[in-house]
Amino acid sequence: MDRAKTPRPEGSIGSDFLQLDVREAPPGGLADWLAGQLRAAIADGRLPVGGRLPASRVLAAELRVSRGVVTEAYQRLIDDGHAAGRGRAGTVVVAAPVLPPDPAPARPPAKVITPMPGAEVFDAVRATPARIDLTPGVPDLTAFPRAAWLRAERAVLDELEPAHFGYGDPRGAPAMRRAVSHWLARSRGIRADPGEIIVVAGVAQALTLVGEVLRQHGVSEVAVEDPSSLGARQHLHHCGLATPPVPVDEDGLRVDALKSPAVLLTPAHQFPMGVVLGGERRRALMRWVADGGIVVEDDYDAEHRYDRAPVPAVRSMVPEVCYTGSVSKLLAPALRVGWLLAPPRFFGDLVAAKRFADLGNPVLAQLVLARLMETGELERQLRVVRARHRRRRDAMIRAVASELPSAVVHGAAAGLHLTITFDVDLDDVSLAAAALAEGVKVQPLSWHRQLPGPPGLVLGYAARTATEIAEGVALLGRLVKTPQRTVKRV
Repeated sequence: MDRAKTPRPEGSIGSDFLQLDVREAPPGGLADWLAGQLRAAIADGRLPVGGRLPASRVLAAELRVSRGVVTEAYQRLIDDGHAAGRGRAGTVVVAAPVLPPDPAPARPPAKVITPMPGAEVFDAVRATPARIDLTPGVPDLTAFPRAAWLRAERAVLDELEPAHFGYGDPRGAPAMRRAVSHWLARSRGIRADPGEIIVVAGVAQALTLVGEVLRQHGVSEVAVEDPSSLGARQHLHHCGLATPPVPVDEDGLRVDALKSPAVLLTPAHQFPMGVVLGGERRRALMRWVADGGIVVEDDYDAEHRYDRAPVPAVRSMVPEVCYTGSVSKLLAPALRVGWLLAPPRFFGDLVAAKRFADLGNPVLAQLVLARLMETGELERQLRVVRARHRRRRDAMIRAVASELPSAVVHGAAAGLHLTITFDVDLDDVSLAAAALAEGVKVQPLSWHRQLPGPPGLVLGYAARTATEIAEGVALLGRLVKTPQRTVKRV
């Protein structure tokens, strides 16, 4: 019989709304249960985006629970980015959770995470289903400002001249370059003329363009921090460049260990360890540049700070730096919009490389983003997600302290991820593979190392709820405690 049409017994404790029955809730967990039921209904479409939830007083009366239970469940949906309070309009569904693919994987998960990952590894990891994705580098995609984007897009289309739909400047739309110039001056202390800016398809394309041009100028290797992003190294390798490692300590890159003609840095929030390039190191780097060294600055996670003062970009102090950033971690990676600044000796060649790569980025997205930047919507969005990301970071720190008490946490003051290291001999690749087999995605720290170092994991928290974070870290804790998993150092 169709459950939706089954008559409810007289006096039952439930509601016609979603056929909710509080007798299914675990003892002492009414708010958790109700939030989970509502989240599942949003995910499968029973509660569509734009739909309004019942008034808390009405639903509480139907379920015969306190109104506080309902308001707490609604607040959890709001904190997760799935709903929003709209005053007299009530609580409205604004975004659906990102569901994992079909739980039957196309390949055995344990084979995806291997000790020697190839160029396709990140595509394979993204395509592998998981219940809880704690991989780093992904913001809260449910927080994308859809309403603000639509308003800006309508305004842009109303004002757009027919000529804007033709081929444009490979450097990017003038309005976008002007908006980026203002944004960098406000938020990163960088003074740059719009004519110095090249709009690119994210930092990934910027690294590829820079790599190609450095090769043209006779550079055969670009030093990288160790540990550093495996993905960034892969882009440089694709350009035929070697990536010799330079150690990182609590003050950032060891500038005194630089032997290469160029170096790639993440000085505001070093990936993956989260340290900041210290003042003395910055001064040493300035001297190194004055002697002819080439710095490529990836301003990674600079805007996502929680427990520290803003850190200026190296480019704000050294104009000769090749500087790149994007909105991938602030809005969404799918936008594929970023920017690149370069000293005059490389600028013309970089514009040429961009021209032959794609004739420029899509203009409409640039103009919409420029409007969000110039109207202050992007700053408002940053304030919203920064508060949400901080709560999720705190949830992960609590979970690690509870489930992995021997792990050392790195990089908590900023960013969208934590790195944890272990004081035991542990194969972090096999640990990450075992976690994936259990439905939790993480990255082994050894992927990002070229030099020997302690094992660890890189854990993203921005895209997951506090409940999911706690569940994922608890699984890691159980796996680490498996007797054959670790061997104490002697």
